[in-house]
Amino acid sequence: MSDAAETLLLDDPAPYVRRLTLNRPEKRNALSNELRSRIFAALEAADRDREVRVTILRGAGDCFSAGYDLGGGAGPPYPFHTAGGAGIWARHVVEGCFKVWDLAKPVIAQVHGWCLAGGSELATSCDLVYVAEDAQIGYPPVRMMSPPDNQFHAWLCGLRPAMEMMLTGDAMDGLEAVRVGFANRAFPAEQLDEEVLKLAARVAKIPTDVQQMNKRSVHRAMEIMGLRAAIRAGTEIQALALTTESSRETFARFREGVSQALDARDGAFGDYRTRR
Repeated sequence: MSDAAETLLLDDPAPYVRRLTLNRPEKRNALSNELRSRIFAALEAADRDREVRVTILRGAGDCFSAGYDLGGGAGPPYPFHTAGGAGIWARHVVEGCFKVWDLAKPVIAQVHGWCLAGGSELATSCDLVYVAEDAQIGYPPVRMMSPPDNQFHAWLCGLRPAMEMMLTGDAMDGLEAVRVGFANRAFPAEQLDEEVLKLAARVAKIPTDVQQMNKRSVHRAMEIMGLRAAIRAGTEIQALALTTESSRETFARFREGVSQALDARDGAFGDYRTRR
């Protein structure tokens, strides 16, 4: 087990199973670039380790991840090089998700509590997603800023659910996430650790040389239908959205204070941090 001061904890809870735990509970596991760097490095190390066949990604504390670190932790330098220019952040996020997508070994997202914005993008990049029934999954930045960096919603959830998420910014619970296709299965929160380990153990029964072909067969089918090209194209729409007056005003509020900006975004809806 890593030192408790680390932002990412590693353990091997079962044969052939590696588990990564985002460890910024005081920040709701906000995805700083430092934490993202550790995640990518740990996943790549697991992909090279012959004693690992599947990796679980989860969050410490009361949630999976509330999104990117808006308090300054998401600024340069980035975890890896991405071509510069307009839209660099969205392209960088998408390339990071595809880094996970393209690993040989399966990665499981274990989601509880808040799974918002960048947190939902991280979960989406995984091969399997298991959620607590009372998890809250959403992309609230659509209310005042832009569509997502990684526009997976229509691909996973279908036209109508994706459109509702984009036009409201509302969160869905774990049961709804399963119904619309974001997640595989939902469990009571207190059973989530145990159930995910059971499923990871079943995945780990299959040797990696076989499993990587199983994984790629599904991915290639999605790519032939246009998933990779469509998500990359979405980065350009996101970059254009950031030039709107509303988006510029939102970023100005964030420079004055993250809490006040979030209150301004969600206050009229009475949810997320403004829920009473």
